[in-house]
Amino acid sequence: MNLVAIVGRPNVGKSTLFNRLVGIRQAIVDETAGVTRDRHYGQCEWCGNEFSVVDTGGFTSGSDDVFEEEIRKQVLIAIEESDLVLFMVEAGTGITDYDSEIADILRRCNKPVILAVNKVDTGDKMYDSYQFYSLGLGDPMSIAAATGSGTGDLLDKVVELLPKEAKGETDPYAGLPRITIVGKPNVGKSSLTNALLGEDRNIVTPVAGTTRDAISSHFNKFGHEFMIVDTAGLRKKSKVTEDLEFYSVMRSIKAIENSDVCILMIDATTGIEAQDMAIFNLIIRNRKGCVIVVNKWDLVEGKTANTMKEYIEAIQKRIAPFSDIPVIFTSVINKQRLMDVLEAASQVYTNYSRRISTSQLNDAMLPEIENYPPPAWKGKYIKIKYITQLPTKSPSFAFFCNLPQYIRDPYKRFLENKLRSHFDFKGCVLQIFLRQK
Repeated sequence: MNLVAIVGRPNVGKSTLFNRLVGIRQAIVDETAGVTRDRHYGQCEWCGNEFSVVDTGGFTSGSDDVFEEEIRKQVLIAIEESDLVLFMVEAGTGITDYDSEIADILRRCNKPVILAVNKVDTGDKMYDSYQFYSLGLGDPMSIAAATGSGTGDLLDKVVELLPKEAKGETDPYAGLPRITIVGKPNVGKSSLTNALLGEDRNIVTPVAGTTRDAISSHFNKFGHEFMIVDTAGLRKKSKVTEDLEFYSVMRSIKAIENSDVCILMIDATTGIEAQDMAIFNLIIRNRKGCVIVVNKWDLVEGKTANTMKEYIEAIQKRIAPFSDIPVIFTSVINKQRLMDVLEAASQVYTNYSRRISTSQLNDAMLPEIENYPPPAWKGKYIKIKYITQLPTKSPSFAFFCNLPQYIRDPYKRFLENKLRSHFDFKGCVLQIFLRQK
């Protein structure tokens, strides 16, 4: 599928245009300059033509921003991998030094470039766009990304200039497993993503909250293929004061809801804290597969032969009764046990999507129920006759019996434990439903 990169200096409306093209509010938009930091991908369809769009951070130079160099690198990578570049400028401010610097790069990139002059939302502002002819990038197109004015003509031009042979292709990543990396700020989520991908896909700095959007990347190595999603760190509600961080948290929660398996990263030096438990409970409530990754294991001092075992027991005690979760100890900086993370996530996805035939279920579970039947309630005997797996995305099972209303939670846990002992559902939440036969 063709790729269109949106580039420009900070705060010219790149993310606003990106959201309009992909049809959803996927990238964060705020009046603050420098909101977008990583490359952010989405799909656009126009008149039967589909193509990918990538939103980039604002291109700057010579500022004191700690992210400046990394953002510049991300913008240059986006230009390099794109088939067409949408260069956005702003009518009201005219040509800035940053605009001239970006135009100089684009004139040498040997890619089709469309110069889009944004914030032309009234007729008299149309005259402000003529000054951009001096950038030497062809006819400027006047648009207003916030209202959609001019975007139809812009998309017509995009479709016209894109390579024709790639038109009509379907999304090559549709249907792939989605593995989302979640956790508190600064536990190493972006570092793990970059280490797995083998490239600096996402910006990494010591500053907590560097990642703001949920960033999807295609992973296809070592016999594994899936979409890996890096998310913003989730803090306590009371600690979230900026609007931007609120949007970032909402994106992360949405990423969890759209995932198949979540990798929950915790800091080995602090252990599993209340916020880690809040994120874990969010994963469980959404019934997603889960792998717990304990990062920064190299920083734990005074380790003995039993330290890892004690750590696992402490985690399992905190997350009980959902203790059937893989726990992997890593040091992303030192590339330790990264393959174990891949293998665990892949196995959990296999368990998450496992389907068991009705005959297998009944052959395994009915003898267990016969050996330990549900306790009688007020002299009434409960008989479970039949079990089947429901056609839901996460593993769910229906037990048909004569008096489902009298089966209590302890017996449901017994049924779940017996299911886990017969079939591998490690890392997955099981749902047990009692139905009238």
